[in-house]
Amino acid sequence: MCSQAIATSPAKSNAPRPASPRVAEDQFMGVYEIDPVLDPRWNELVQRHAHGSVFHSSSWLEALRSTYGYDPVVISTCAPNDKLTNGLVFCRIRSWLTGSRFVSLPFSDHCEPLVNSTDELDHLLLSIRHRVDDGSWKYIEIRPVSYRPNSNTGFGQSLSYEFHRLDLRRSKQELFHNFHKNCVQRTIRRAEREELKYEEGNSEALLQKFYKLLVITRRRQYLPPQPLAWFRALVAAFGDSLKIRVASKGDLPLASILTLSHKRSMMYKYGCSDASFNKFGGTALLLWKTIQEAKDKGFEELDMGRSATDNLGLISFKGRWGAAGTLLSYWRYPHQPSVRPSAWQRSLARRAVLATPDLVLKGVGTVLYRHIG
Repeated sequence: MCSQAIATSPAKSNAPRPASPRVAEDQFMGVYEIDPVLDPRWNELVQRHAHGSVFHSSSWLEALRSTYGYDPVVISTCAPNDKLTNGLVFCRIRSWLTGSRFVSLPFSDHCEPLVNSTDELDHLLLSIRHRVDDGSWKYIEIRPVSYRPNSNTGFGQSLSYEFHRLDLRRSKQELFHNFHKNCVQRTIRRAEREELKYEEGNSEALLQKFYKLLVITRRRQYLPPQPLAWFRALVAAFGDSLKIRVASKGDLPLASILTLSHKRSMMYKYGCSDASFNKFGGTALLLWKTIQEAKDKGFEELDMGRSATDNLGLISFKGRWGAAGTLLSYWRYPHQPSVRPSAWQRSLARRAVLATPDLVLKGVGTVLYRHIG
């Protein structure tokens, strides 16, 4: 640990937040708070730590802040003037609808604690439990890939997912050979025969094509779409590290995906399509183009994100690309297993979505998503 000294709490002020690292007003057992967007030590830690991911980056955190009003914070045992060697990043979500809580991190498939041992993680978790115990917050949630908190922290498993990653440290030929022959290889060849048009970039024109297909896809899934402002914030925050890829038949967009690049990993974060034209293989073409580009640029893995454990179709889809799946568990304090919607709740939601015009459905998403991160 970097320091066990307890810093003096700064005086409260109504002045605007300074453009400098923030030190927590509430110090506990040598644990400090910093602002990961303003403190340059955070990005330095993310870059050098083996588990630093796109979700830890200040770009992702700034997009969450600007779109949904979440307040990102990192807790660490490192004092303000020390080199940052550990950190656990959260967003404070304040919601009258779903309750106020600490989540690491909202709308993020995973978020490994950037610590050096389980003992270090447990120390950080124990230091913030009092914020729930005193009634200030509803719960604390973490989304680690490999770390597991010990039972003495009071954290227990809530939701579980299947998490897929494709190892890119093989030749393109080997990767293609490992794809499912009928469901992937032949679909890619079909897309090539159809001479689908491929576009990539992060322009507003491509974003509009992507978002139109996203609305179609979310309706098919009986869900409202994420707000357009969220994707504009991602484009602004990530710049050329974000790509929107669109496959079209003539002038008609058929499928689109959004990828993010960070360190040695490329992430397939969002995908959408018009199911009426799935036979043309638009999504398969986009993923193959993504994998080829990732190989050319020296990326070592394609992060394909999480899948609900009961979504066997999505799990099979990722597996057919040769991606390896592992169990991803979320942990909460106090321990209270999350309950998925019942059959009648899902049926009610489906009827509501089907009856809602696109404009209204977009409005519902804009209002709703900030409460469910």
